[in-house]
Amino acid sequence: MSEKWTTANIPDQRGRVAVVTGANTGLGYETAKALAERGASVVLAVRNVEKGEQAAARMTGDVTVQALDLTSLDSVRTAAAALRSRLDRIDLLINNAGVMYTPKQTTRDGFEMQFGTNHLGHFALTGLLPVPGSRVVTVSSTGHRIRAAIHFDDLHWERSYSRAAAYGQSKLANLMFTYELQRRLATHGTTVAVAAHPGMSSTELTRNSPATLRLPLTWLAPLITQTPAMGALPTLRAATDPAALGGQYYGPGGRNEVKGHPRLVTSSPQSYEAVVQQRLWAVSEDLTGVQFPIAESEQSPFPTGSATTM
Repeated sequence: MSEKWTTANIPDQRGRVAVVTGANTGLGYETAKALAERGASVVLAVRNVEKGEQAAARMTGDVTVQALDLTSLDSVRTAAAALRSRLDRIDLLINNAGVMYTPKQTTRDGFEMQFGTNHLGHFALTGLLPVPGSRVVTVSSTGHRIRAAIHFDDLHWERSYSRAAAYGQSKLANLMFTYELQRRLATHGTTVAVAAHPGMSSTELTRNSPATLRLPLTWLAPLITQTPAMGALPTLRAATDPAALGGQYYGPGGRNEVKGHPRLVTSSPQSYEAVVQQRLWAVSEDLTGVQFPIAESEQSPFPTGSATTM
C-alpha cells in the first residue's frame, strides 16, 4: 500500500452499504462522496433533510438521505428503526457528525450539547443499528488531548462551562467508546471498531469558536489546515483499508498530525484507560437507555428488541 494513501486506494465498494452521519457538508460529505464514487450504496444521515438532498444531488452513484438529529434520542431511535426497515445490511457505519465549541446549551434530552451530540448520540445510534460483520468508524479529534477528561462528577457541565474542555471530553469519549466497543466485539464475530481524526481541516465545524480564535485561524488557515477532502482520508482509510484492524486510530501523517496523508497514529495515554472506558460505557448505557447485547450480535442481525447490537 502506498505511503501516500488517497481515494485511489479505496477498494471497490460495489455491493456494500454505508451510513454516514453529518454527510451533507464538510468531512462527512467528502467521505460519503468518495464511497459512492467507488460503488457503495450510501445513506446520508443528516439533521437537515433538504440540505442532505442537495448534497446527494451533487454526488455520483446510489445516494439516499435519512433524517437524523443526534441531539434527540427520539430522533436517533426513529432513524435507526427506519434504517433497519429499509436496509438489508450495513457494512460501514461512520459516526462523523459533530459540533465544536458551542455556547453552553443542552440537547433535547438535557445532555451538554457537545457530549450529547458527539458521543451519546452516536453511542445510541451504534447500539440501535444492526451492523454484524462490518466496520464502525468514529471520528475523534486532536482536541481529545486538550483540557480533556471524562468528568463523571459533572458530565453535563452544570457547575461551570468551558467550550474547549467540553469539546475535549466529547472527543476523548469518542475514542474510549471505540476502544471499549472493540474490546467487547473482539470475541464475537467479525465486526470491528476503528477511530480516525481529520487533523486541522477547513470546515464549518469551527463556526462556534470564540472570535479571538476565529480571526487568527482565518489568517493562518492556508498554512495549518487542509481541505475537507484531505481531512476525510483518515476516515476513509479506517473504513476501507483491508489492513485496518479493530481498535486502531488513523490521522494525518504530517507533523503533529495537523495535515497530510493518513497513517496509523496513537491517541493520548488516558484514552486507553480500560477502567474509565468501562465506566463511561456503563454511564452511556444508563443515559441513553440503549444496551449492547454484543454476544448475540452475530446470531441475529435484526433482533426484535428495542435496542439492537453490532
